[in-house]
Amino acid sequence: MKENLTIDSLRVFCEAARYENFSQAARMIGISPAYVTKHIKLLESELDTLLFHRTTRQVTLTEQGEQTYEMALQILQDVEQLHDRIAQFKGDPKGPLRISTSMGFGRQIVAPALASFSLRYPAIQIKLDVLDQLVNMAKEQYDLDIRIGDLIDPNYIARPLASNYRVLCAAPAYLERHGTPRKLQDLPNHNCLIVRERDHPVGIWALSRKDVTTNVKVGGSLITNNGEIALAWALEGHGIILRSVWDAQKHIRAGRLVHLLPGYRQDAGIWAVCPQRLGNSAKVKACIEHLQAHFAKHAPPVTL
Repeated sequence: MKENLTIDSLRVFCEAARYENFSQAARMIGISPAYVTKHIKLLESELDTLLFHRTTRQVTLTEQGEQTYEMALQILQDVEQLHDRIAQFKGDPKGPLRISTSMGFGRQIVAPALASFSLRYPAIQIKLDVLDQLVNMAKEQYDLDIRIGDLIDPNYIARPLASNYRVLCAAPAYLERHGTPRKLQDLPNHNCLIVRERDHPVGIWALSRKDVTTNVKVGGSLITNNGEIALAWALEGHGIILRSVWDAQKHIRAGRLVHLLPGYRQDAGIWAVCPQRLGNSAKVKACIEHLQAHFAKHAPPVTL
């Protein structure tokens, strides 16, 4: 390996390959686009191959670039595991920790928990992304995904953080205008507020009662990919929402929302999910344990 082929160059290359955009890669790393271009040119020179097709509109990986990307990711993972093993041996977890979660839950619940975690482990640099779509953890290089919902790819490691389920509810104003549903079969006749959020099936609500699950196809005039927006619509009286009890219960108890069809629910536990390769990571383990303790103390109860 030549002298200029550095770990830093590989990291810059992987970010550029991930986004297929030098400017966006620069923003994510916190460097200038010129610095990204410099590292890519150095890497191409050292490997004596073209890694990217460049046009005025887009940047795409060449076939050699695709192969280099796969190998570079593995090298960076090996280096990270080396650092993590040493930190684990010293009892001092450190290094970057990339975490993804959904928007509303991330802002209200996960972010405060990670802030207290950072105070306890200042040598761990947390990078939190809040997204309302499910992430490809391997491709997008996330170490942890904090998610609501029990459908989890078996190729990942999942650790339970807290109990949770989703309930049907609507504002009193909506029910005064449109009536209250008395059975599941009434839901398709109502304006349901649909969330295209992460792994939720769009327009299909799977609701359980006494271990029997029924799929109900619902529709409505308002659809969003953001759960907080849907909740705001529900509070304003625009329709029926299926919402996690951790978020809905305060509004139900205050009378702003009415709990509908209380015999039905959609189980949706709160989980920490990580790739298999990070199952023994010291920083991942420390973060999961902290989140479990934080939720046990601070998460709202899940009973109505």
